[in-house]
Amino acid sequence: MIRLTEITEDNWLEAADLSVRDDQKGFVAPAIGIIARGYVYRDCNGRVYAIEDDGTIVGLALVREFTDEPLGYDLQQFMIDERFQGKGRGSEALGLILNELRKEAHYDHVEVCVKKNDAEAIRLYEKYGFTDSGYVDEDAPDSLNLICYLQEGKK
Repeated sequence: MIRLTEITEDNWLEAADLSVRDDQKGFVAPAIGIIARGYVYRDCNGRVYAIEDDGTIVGLALVREFTDEPLGYDLQQFMIDERFQGKGRGSEALGLILNELRKEAHYDHVEVCVKKNDAEAIRLYEKYGFTDSGYVDEDAPDSLNLICYLQEGKK
């Protein structure tokens, strides 16, 4: 059973040992980098979720809040370790993250920046209602900015 937990003094080394496949390494930061970014983004409510399956950490996600307009959530990083991919864990975890953000309800949307050639990730995000926002980051022209509205009927 998938659940989201905090990174703690007791589990951070297990989390830091996670890694994606070689062909995915250009799409996501190393696990230790994701954990560090959670600390760096603490002023914008950055938090790292450990994604657990029956007590084993199988992935990580980093969510922060945008501090400038338009205000919203930013799913900065999301990864499932290569040993645990292909079994629906990422899909289930993304659903849990979106539900957490809906409950928190500080903002009406979440955005994620995805490399245009990361077809697996784009399919997953689209499954959960993410669409192309139309925004093009001049620092990341090879990426799509996807947006998901957290309230029904909002676009």
